[in-house]
Amino acid sequence: MDKKNIDWSNLGFGYIKTDKRYVAMFKDGAWDEGKLIDDDMITMSECACVLQYAQTIFEGLKAYTTEKGDTVVFRPDLNAERLANSSRRMEMPVFPEDKFIDAVEQVVRANKAYVPPYGTGATLYLRPFMFGSNPVIGVKPADEFQFRIFCTPVGPYFKGGAKPITIKVSDFDRAAPHGTGYIKAGLNYAMSLHAIVTAHHEGFDENMYLDAGSRTKVEETGGANFLFVTKDGKVVTPKSNSILPSITRRSLMIVAKEYLGLEVEEREVYFDEVKDFAECGLCGTAAVISPVGKIYDHGNEICFPSGMAEMGPITKQLYDTLTGIQMGRIEDRFGWVRVID
Repeated sequence: MDKKNIDWSNLGFGYIKTDKRYVAMFKDGAWDEGKLIDDDMITMSECACVLQYAQTIFEGLKAYTTEKGDTVVFRPDLNAERLANSSRRMEMPVFPEDKFIDAVEQVVRANKAYVPPYGTGATLYLRPFMFGSNPVIGVKPADEFQFRIFCTPVGPYFKGGAKPITIKVSDFDRAAPHGTGYIKAGLNYAMSLHAIVTAHHEGFDENMYLDAGSRTKVEETGGANFLFVTKDGKVVTPKSNSILPSITRRSLMIVAKEYLGLEVEEREVYFDEVKDFAECGLCGTAAVISPVGKIYDHGNEICFPSGMAEMGPITKQLYDTLTGIQMGRIEDRFGWVRVID
């Protein structure tokens, strides 16, 4: 299949309409068969539950062209599992995990002309999502739902390389101790919008959220998990019941241990120990790892030894290894990469 006439190397991280998207409807207690459609517009009642009470969840994953020319996706089974967990918490019907993976494959296959060529730094971003669609005026869950997947080609999250960013400790809370921080609900991201706009206005790239209960422990940012490296080379990630279980972060911890032979630890990370780490990064689907060079805490600065010029050495190893697996340059020992014919 011929690729679309797109300037792949200069793509930004934004939305471009593609040819096909997938939709399945839940009504009268059951999902229909689901299908690919052309229309990118959604029509629903002004009183739809999603518009009134934000009953919506989503996922994010990417399709790549490998060094050998295969089209692949990375660990879609974990996206299917996480969407199912989000559904249960939000009183939504679980979309079967096998059907989720099949829908992902259908969307990628139908839009292969939009999967960027290998070596361009671009990928095809997939956005599965589900929402309550029938009219609901009293506070209660919807009875009808739509599950959809659309895709869009995107450029690398960083232009000109992954340069370290500067973040601030936020005065806002991202998630309550017994709330929805551990699922991928749209309302979690709505909570972070004011905080991220405020951070940008103040000259920072992102926020560091502390736990809402004691404000002494590191949680995550508005859209990524934290990853730290100690001065003796141990990889540490925060543990909390209100942190989203990032697929990228979980994969990086396995890469650290099994590919690089590093010691790894998932535990509570207290903010007062952050100054003692050698490296810091934010990990997620969009950029894999965003290196952090500096954290601003109400007039005080924490500057990591890795500096503001480039990724720290272990962060770079982690980034290169995981992207190497995704792109087929490094052996996939665990069957993470799924080839789409």
